[in-house]
Amino acid sequence: MTRQPDAPRHVVANYGDADTVIRRLTRDGWVARDGFALPDPAWDVTGSRLVLHGRVGDPDTLQLAVLAAARGAGIVAVCDAESQLGRALIDDLGRLGPVNQGIAEPPAGGDNAVADLVPEQRALLDRLAAGDTIAAAAAAEFLSLRTANRRIAEARAMFGVRTTREAVLAYLRQRGAPPRSH
Repeated sequence: MTRQPDAPRHVVANYGDADTVIRRLTRDGWVARDGFALPDPAWDVTGSRLVLHGRVGDPDTLQLAVLAAARGAGIVAVCDAESQLGRALIDDLGRLGPVNQGIAEPPAGGDNAVADLVPEQRALLDRLAAGDTIAAAAAAEFLSLRTANRRIAEARAMFGVRTTREAVLAYLRQRGAPPRSH
């Protein structure tokens, strides 16, 4: 019998980040469902590849989310990680396995980040690697500066890095292109 991989557990700050994570998980074969109550009477729902999502704003919802995670469901919880409730949620989920905070992929998932980039992100990263500023790259790709910054932020999260420079270097490394020296 092969062991199922751990169900994903994410705590994010807002619904936009939750949507990004949920899109990624559904692309990987998970079935997303709003709310944390499990309708399945079977205790172990690991094989169903179900990911539950929603806002955790009170202790009762926190308990439902943790119980669902304990039963094998994936969790994408919108909650302020710095609040008392958020820290309790992260602690409780952490007892079950790794908890991803924000939209970044788990560390092991960074090997295929280039394949997950949308064409706009690749074009922006190519232009940044060639020495363009984000504003110049956005204009050349007919994107607003705000959209370009969002696409670059998503790319940073996909590569699991904090700066745009690190994202460009990770992109070049995974794509197999040598980084330019200045």
